Amino acid sequence: MDFQTAAGAYFAAPNPGTLRKVCAELRAEMTLNEKIGMLSGSGFFARNGFDLLTKGRKYNYRPCMTRGVKRLGVPPVAFSDGPRGVVMGSATCFPVPMARAASFDPGLEYSIGLAEAEEVLALGGNYFAGICINLLRNPRWGRAQESYGEDPFLLGQMGAALTKAVQEKGVIACPKHYACNSIENLRFSVDVHVDEKTLQEVYLPHFRKCVDAGAMSIMGAYNLVRGDHCCESRYLLTDVLRGQWGFQGFTISDFLMGVYDGAKALKAGLDIEMPQTRKYLFLKTYLKQGKIAESDIDNAVEHILAGLIKITPRAKPTPKSVCASAEHTRLARRAAEEGTVLLKNDGILPLKKGCKVAIVGRYADKMNVGDHGSSSVNGPYNVTPYRGLCNLVGKQNVVLAEGLNPESKMEKIRACDAVVVCVGSDYKQEGENLANFSRNDNVQENSSGGDRYSLRIPKAEVALIRRICASCDNVIVNIIGGSAYIIEEWKDRVRAVLESFYCGMEGGNALAAILFGDVNPSGHLPFTMAKDENDYPPFLFPGDRRDDIEYGYYHGYTLLDKEGKEPAYPFGFGLSYTTFELADPVVKERGDTVTVAVRVKNTGPVAGKAVVQVYAGAVGGDHPVKLLKGFSKQVLEPGEEKSVKLQIFKDDLKFYDENAKAWYLEDGYTFYIGFDSRDAMRRPVTLTLQKEGE
Repeated sequence: MDFQTAAGAYFAAPNPGTLRKVCAELRAEMTLNEKIGMLSGSGFFARNGFDLLTKGRKYNYRPCMTRGVKRLGVPPVAFSDGPRGVVMGSATCFPVPMARAASFDPGLEYSIGLAEAEEVLALGGNYFAGICINLLRNPRWGRAQESYGEDPFLLGQMGAALTKAVQEKGVIACPKHYACNSIENLRFSVDVHVDEKTLQEVYLPHFRKCVDAGAMSIMGAYNLVRGDHCCESRYLLTDVLRGQWGFQGFTISDFLMGVYDGAKALKAGLDIEMPQTRKYLFLKTYLKQGKIAESDIDNAVEHILAGLIKITPRAKPTPKSVCASAEHTRLARRAAEEGTVLLKNDGILPLKKGCKVAIVGRYADKMNVGDHGSSSVNGPYNVTPYRGLCNLVGKQNVVLAEGLNPESKMEKIRACDAVVVCVGSDYKQEGENLANFSRNDNVQENSSGGDRYSLRIPKAEVALIRRICASCDNVIVNIIGGSAYIIEEWKDRVRAVLESFYCGMEGGNALAAILFGDVNPSGHLPFTMAKDENDYPPFLFPGDRRDDIEYGYYHGYTLLDKEGKEPAYPFGFGLSYTTFELADPVVKERGDTVTVAVRVKNTGPVAGKAVVQVYAGAVGGDHPVKLLKGFSKQVLEPGEEKSVKLQIFKDDLKFYDENAKAWYLEDGYTFYIGFDSRDAMRRPVTLTLQKEGE
């Protein structure tokens, strides 16, 4: 049997039994060397070194390859990184996932997944490691921008949408980094201690959602959980992933430093060491020493074959012209528009056409689309805030004052109808990096990414805001960055605040459209913006001289709810240029689901998009006050009213019993309906559920 025959047999009867059978038969045709060859990346240093030294190209410009079995037609895994677009070649640079999470629109994320998969195929890949669903436990995490925020339900909805879309096009989707990965500077050594209830309810549900959505690969994390490196944890890779969730695909290591004991990793359930053979170089030795059995190798090979057979035959030839095509760049702009969050507006926005605008600050006319690590995308162009304003209202109506010292242009700035100050972070202050040990986030030129020691806007940029406010009373601040900031010290001085995140290659055009009202902002925060750094859970830095940390049950809005603290801006918060009202919430039980119905009305003067959010809290028990369980984004014209129904599955309401090792429903739940996590508390509806078997 060869690969084509095996794939044909599977698609003739596409069920798990057929898949297992054809994978076993195809594996039986292979020699030991062929099987071992499939379990590692190959040629990474040669290809990467050639691209870097002779062509000046970056990491993963071409696919990172494993070995296939040419004799049997088995293709290699051709890996492309993500997640803000395809890292290979020249591709569409989308907004970072945190910005896309702020859209609260899984349908939009699905469209982005289709586009990303097309570009993977066009550039020679068949595997996309761009489903980053690690939970934002503390906004200090340097790679927060790559994920979808602090809430497991939102993470799961967005990750599942991206997974389904990517694999629909014939590209293997890889959610990562499994699991409990939310510290960057100590990512190779930090050991996460977490009780089973917390692990099951907080840090794993979004991975399970992606597995349930059909994900055929999972990437392990660098960090340790309960003393085992994630890529060597039998509990995570086999007991949970395959035993509890029924995962059918294959696992890969995080790159280079993911595996320390090759025999332990293979027996734990790690199928491929990436991107190059290191510890798996000794598999034959382990076999002779009795540390592994050939059946361990066979299992890994069959897992890889399952992913290749189930997904890759769906792929169709795709021309390179799809990369950064007009269709994909329009999608990137739409994502930037949908994800921008309006935090404050005293009436200055939207600006009137014909007015003159000053654009000020370090990021006013600087390419700043996110981290320069493994998620870096080489887009063919980038529209900065300044360029976007010029495109919309004409260069003659825009005053540019780059940098932190606007004194030479203060007269022109004062003459403008509005001043937009662009502040926040860049790749030197947050992102993927191995050597950020500086505690000074304000010295940007000497910083090197990694975790953020401070959650505040750099002091020099706060000084800029104050300097502009001292001379102008029409100041708008646009925050560019990966996640939450503490802005209490200056937010009352300005008239409007937006957070546009790292908003991709079309970000400047999107910002201009929002500022002038061509687009009504509809983004909502996928995290809690606190009033103080200490309102978030404890974090860990190299200077703390320890490598272990406790991940507790509460974080983000659940922690503030528990402690009775008010956020600066709650999870799910976002303003609009119009206003909305909710009325008549009704909650009904229907078999395995709970249906929440509510009427939403646009009570303002312009069309807009409302994000209706449903939270649920158990009546009794030691649980969070509430947890997000459903949301729906609705487009409404002025005066329009709609009835919105959200279906919540009872499985999503369950809690984990550590002693019984089982999920269960509480007797009663209170459902909260609103436009953010605090507003929802105004509309509680309590329901007693019928238990299973009753």
